[in-house]
Amino acid sequence: MTVVILVHVDDGRHPDCLAAIESTIARSDEEHPMPMIDVYAVAGTFGNKRELTQALNAALMKWEKVPRIPLFLDNTAAFIHDLQPDALATARGDSNYVRVQILTPVGTLDREKKLGVVKELTDIIASAAGDPSLVERTWVLIAEAPDGGWGIDGHAYTNAEIAEAARRELSGR
Repeated sequence: MTVVILVHVDDGRHPDCLAAIESTIARSDEEHPMPMIDVYAVAGTFGNKRELTQALNAALMKWEKVPRIPLFLDNTAAFIHDLQPDALATARGDSNYVRVQILTPVGTLDREKKLGVVKELTDIIASAAGDPSLVERTWVLIAEAPDGGWGIDGHAYTNAEIAEAARRELSGR
């Protein structure tokens, strides 16, 4: 089944957004993003967590190429998990690492997008920690949720349902 994929448009409320989305009917159902980001680090690694979450969300939305509409702005989220130093360790025993986990629908990020998002999120993490060497100690894992794996308001949305909701929102219906 072919459905509409959402594309990034600078002004998500601009009337031309719907036309831009309607013109991109070429991808499969698996490619309708609604990302979540979890960051795990030892407590005290990051100073301004609010700024960090916003930067991570913006970067992932950019790489997934979704419009900046309430559907995606309200349901794309980053969570910072502060761990005690003894709750994280490599096999060597080091605890100065960061784990970033992205949850996105299957197929949303092709190889180029995966390379870009991993690089950008790693750079954001190191910058937020004020530690350029953290680039070498940041792991980014990309997990893919199957169609119907996005629950909002108590409903498990399929990718087609998310796309339809976005089209309705963009058209003002």
